[in-house]
Amino acid sequence: MAADNEISAIYYIQHHLQNLTFGKHPDNGWSWASNSTEATEMGFWAIHVDTMGWSIAMGALFIWVFRKAGRMATTGVPGGLQNAAEMVIEFIENLTRSTFHGKNSHIAPLALTLFMWILLMNSLKLIPVDYLPEMFGRLGVEYMKIVPTTDVNATLGMAFGVFCLIIYYSIKVKGAGGFAKELSLTPFNHWLLIPFNLVLEVVGLIVKPISLGLRLFGNMFAGEVIFILIALLPFWAIWLLDVPWAIFHILVVSLQAFIFTTLSIVYLSAAHEHH
Repeated sequence: MAADNEISAIYYIQHHLQNLTFGKHPDNGWSWASNSTEATEMGFWAIHVDTMGWSIAMGALFIWVFRKAGRMATTGVPGGLQNAAEMVIEFIENLTRSTFHGKNSHIAPLALTLFMWILLMNSLKLIPVDYLPEMFGRLGVEYMKIVPTTDVNATLGMAFGVFCLIIYYSIKVKGAGGFAKELSLTPFNHWLLIPFNLVLEVVGLIVKPISLGLRLFGNMFAGEVIFILIALLPFWAIWLLDVPWAIFHILVVSLQAFIFTTLSIVYLSAAHEHH
């Protein structure tokens, strides 16, 4: 009986951590993965449909809410939505002014988009872990992992986008020659140490997006696992532990969005600096 309970618990954890995956299987062609093994065998030709779907949905929600706030904006007594939108925009403006030292009108909108998009995706974690998977299960969808930031593909994808902007602005602001000179003559300004400088600078450049994506993923994934483990406890223990952990996670959800946004601005600010 204990062994059956253990198997059931393991299946429950694996089920809730499995993405809804569609891809090209070596044997079955294009199909839905029925388990984690099939998803792994699909390799590169696989897409986490739930991650893509929920991330796009949260992006669309962000656009809709702020567009609605903009259309409803008034110079008179503002409504609750306008107040909330203005608070977020003012917060991002202050953050950008204090962190970004270059001249680029696109950085503040980018920071706003990153912060709100990640915040909304992280906030899906506050929905009970069984609610949406059970609802989609009744519709015939076997797996449904609703928090995109618990998928390393999503967090590294966003980080890679920031990395591309770092490279783009580094070359645009400093020129290709200036950027190459920065990589080869920093921190030691001597031609004999160019190979050593290149190793240090290139590794440091590559580490930026990796650490940016993995930090967000690690914190969100760990929190998700704890929610799942709490759900396996007796009913009274769930209420005793789940509610305090959810309240604490409100801080984690917003803090991780803030950290990702702040570091992105810092990296882009460095890309605009002349050395």
